[in-house]
Amino acid sequence: MKIGLYFGSFNPIHTGHMIIANFMAYHTDLDKVWLVVSPHNPLKASSSLLNEHHRFHMAEMAVADEPRLRVSNIEFSLPRPSFTIDTLTYLTEKFPTQEFVVIMGSDSFQNISRWKNYEQLIARYAIYVYNRPGHEIKETYGANVKIMHAPMLDISSSNIRKWIQEGKSVRYMVPDAIWKYMAENNYYKG
Repeated sequence: MKIGLYFGSFNPIHTGHMIIANFMAYHTDLDKVWLVVSPHNPLKASSSLLNEHHRFHMAEMAVADEPRLRVSNIEFSLPRPSFTIDTLTYLTEKFPTQEFVVIMGSDSFQNISRWKNYEQLIARYAIYVYNRPGHEIKETYGANVKIMHAPMLDISSSNIRKWIQEGKSVRYMVPDAIWKYMAENNYYKG
């Protein structure tokens, strides 16, 4: 089985994430896509992060009825901060019969040379890159890269958090169940 790993803070998960995950699951040779909720991205500040268990629960709610999508909290039990290569090494040892592929945006791929042991990552794993406007891939670093033209929404978790703090509606930017759940729990209000 070929599994795409879509890493992210998902703070919160939004419709743009869902479109990319679903596109990768149904428009590529992947059998499944796992959304890997990262407790803390070493390249981002953690101060605005909602508790990882809340983010994981919302991601699970978002994919609950989609058989090809799954949410993983594997990084919650690994040393922190979590590095992609460490997670991949762990998953490859735990599931030796699975083939893992990394899914990332072209903006992240442009920074891959800053990642821990990126040479090892690109030597061992294929990377499916979805194009983000203004971040065209010019250098592949010798990686096995497949560039995918997934539909893009100009939505970001940081804007969603900002708008919630400003008292603005984010309905339809996040799955409906997530929108209601965030409102009931006063997430991101400040």
